[in-house]
Amino acid sequence: MNMKLFGAAVFALATLLVNPTWAQETAEVDRSSTGGAQTLEDIMARQQQMKVDESFRSENLGNPDKAPAISEPLGTRGGVSDADTWRGIRYNDSDITTQARSPAADVLIQDGGMPWYKLREGPVLTYGGLALLGIIALLTVFYFVRGRIKIDGGPAGTTIERFKAIERFGHWLLAGSFIALGLTGLITLMGRSFLIPVMGPDAFATLAAGSKWLHNNVAWAFMLGLVMTFVMWVAHNIPNKLDWQWLKAGGGIFTKSHPPAKKFNAGQKIIFWTVMILGFSVSLSGLSLLFPFEMPMFAKTFGVMNSILGTDFPTVLAPHEEMQYANIWHSIVAFVMMVAIIAHIYIGSVGMEGAFDAMGNGQVDVEWARQHHDLWVAEVEAKQAKGEST
Repeated sequence: MNMKLFGAAVFALATLLVNPTWAQETAEVDRSSTGGAQTLEDIMARQQQMKVDESFRSENLGNPDKAPAISEPLGTRGGVSDADTWRGIRYNDSDITTQARSPAADVLIQDGGMPWYKLREGPVLTYGGLALLGIIALLTVFYFVRGRIKIDGGPAGTTIERFKAIERFGHWLLAGSFIALGLTGLITLMGRSFLIPVMGPDAFATLAAGSKWLHNNVAWAFMLGLVMTFVMWVAHNIPNKLDWQWLKAGGGIFTKSHPPAKKFNAGQKIIFWTVMILGFSVSLSGLSLLFPFEMPMFAKTFGVMNSILGTDFPTVLAPHEEMQYANIWHSIVAFVMMVAIIAHIYIGSVGMEGAFDAMGNGQVDVEWARQHHDLWVAEVEAKQAKGEST
């Protein structure tokens, strides 16, 4: 074995163990033995995600002005070598023209793909998947410990209208499209790791193509449902003093107490604003992915953040970088939304007796309504009494 190579490998491994990649600074490399060219230490440092001073490459671009035309034959050491040509392209020192006509055609080399891929397939997939499994496990344990939240004294047998047909339509449009988007998004993100080993690459290719088409088109229904529910319910979801009392009492979820609430309690308001804010954000990043050249998001956003926070985020981004940032943000926000929605689905179905009827047929048991939204019931009954009296 080449002892110099072995020694370099051992040194690199020891450096990685003692000094993790996130704490490493610019690697100091002696290039005198190679006449200033790249060394094994350079390669090992990049593999460990250390910063490498690239000036030895970016300042060594050959001499294109004195090189013969490409059509002329190259003699010994004549003209510009392939390495010099590609370094010139990499460091924006070459006048290149292409037949492609798009904003992305100006970028011939974009080396941010691998860091993006590692982040997407690593932390985003891992922590996002664990978050989904974690909330499901937590709710399962909670169900067996707390049990289903029952109607005290049982149902009254009479009902009151909770939501009108248009409200239920907006809710189910938003909910149904989100479930479709969540499933197709998970197939796109996790399919290579979990589905290809099970169903094979050919079947997965068909599934992935269908998921992509469905995801891109169902997105419009999601955005419509988002607008509808916001317009219909924003007035009922403005925070007030009752919300703090509801939160202090745990909303009656952990105890038998039932704090007063109007049409929406504090827990529902949290879900509402979570869906609205994150839904708006995930819609913007989705549109940016659908129209990457027309709707770049992050360069201008970083500029605003830098001016307010004094940060140093990049404000000049290639179209590829815009898409990479949008993809990562889209995935992270979607995972947070899925965790919140899973908890919402639990409470609205198996977690609470009588809750599903609100969005099922719009009519809820009067006793359930008094137990969870007593002030709202009083308002409805007062309006009904006033209408009958007039």
